[in-house]
Amino acid sequence: MDEKVVINVKNMEMTDRIKDYIDKKVPRLERLLPDIETLKFDLSYAKNARNRSDREVSQITITGKGFVLRTEERDTDLLSAIDRSVDKMQRQIERFKGKRTRGRGDGTPASEVGVVPMEREIAPKPVIVRRKSFTLIPMDENEAIEQMSLVAHEDFFIFYNVNTNSVNVLYRRRDGDYGLIEPKIG
Repeated sequence: MDEKVVINVKNMEMTDRIKDYIDKKVPRLERLLPDIETLKFDLSYAKNARNRSDREVSQITITGKGFVLRTEERDTDLLSAIDRSVDKMQRQIERFKGKRTRGRGDGTPASEVGVVPMEREIAPKPVIVRRKSFTLIPMDENEAIEQMSLVAHEDFFIFYNVNTNSVNVLYRRRDGDYGLIEPKIG
């Protein structure tokens, strides 16, 4: 067994069968990710697990320069839990490697790209491109709703409210009802 592989057991005995089984699985992970510093297997038997199928636990933790990957699987059989956790770790390594090697369009990984200060672009000031004027007709709120439905522009309607002697904005809400804005000079 490689010296960077550590096997810890809890509430169970370490047998040669388990050790040999793990020895077979380790090269598969090392082949996918050669810069592994430590590969730790934590195997345990959870006596108090609610579900009988969750009693055998296999947890794998891989550490390397700048990364830590961890998986945990449970099963009725320890060897099955080890298999499932190794498969899950393999998928996690492939995902991790994909993120590191995809990087930039020039082939440089994201980890090797330096931080470049961004230049702030000055946004152009908004410009009024059109002006409209119209005559406000005095009416009440109900008349404004009727007028709004007659106008092609059904989002809002500006009118002079005879009840409040002020300019109001009638608008259609998302639920289909209407809202009324009553501006006040502060």
